[in-house]
Formats: sequence, structure tokens, C-alpha cells
Amino acid sequence: MTKHSPYERARRAAETERTKQIEAAWYASIPAETLSAFTREVAAARARGPLAPPPNQAPGTLPNPPRPGHEPKAPKVDRNATRGRRS
Repeated sequence: MTKHSPYERARRAAETERTKQIEAAWYASIPAETLSAFTREVAAARARGPLAPPPNQAPGTLPNPPRPGHEPKAPKVDRNATRGRRS
């Protein structure tokens, strides 16, 4: 855990308090019906919870597909490897 100086903690506490004051002033400036709709949407979003984790992918797989024209080449098939063999 990081240790912060008393001045840093005081600055952060003052910053948090100022943020709460700005937020309260913003809520006060919104019409009541808009505020109630916003509050309902926020409550619904919080009730949904966090997003599900993305599906597992193979190590080293990039999450974005390649750009068009930059797809990886198909593995080369050696046709002579299976032809001349007689069992």
C-alpha cells in the first residue's frame, strides 16, 4: 500500500469535498423530472452489475481481428510428404 504525506491526504480530501459540492450543485440545476429519470437509469445500471469477463482466448491471440488484406497465411501443406511413401 502506498503511503501519502499528510499534505497529500488533505489535498485529496479537499478535492473530494469540492467534487461533492459541484455534484450537488449540478443535481440542483437539473429539472425534477429529468433528475428522476437519470436517477432511475443510474439505479438500473448499478443493479445490472459489472460486465461479464470476455471469453478465454488462446495465449497471444489479439482481441481485434486483422485488418482486411492482412489475414494470416494458411499453413503450407507439403504435398510430397504423403505421396512417395509406401507402407
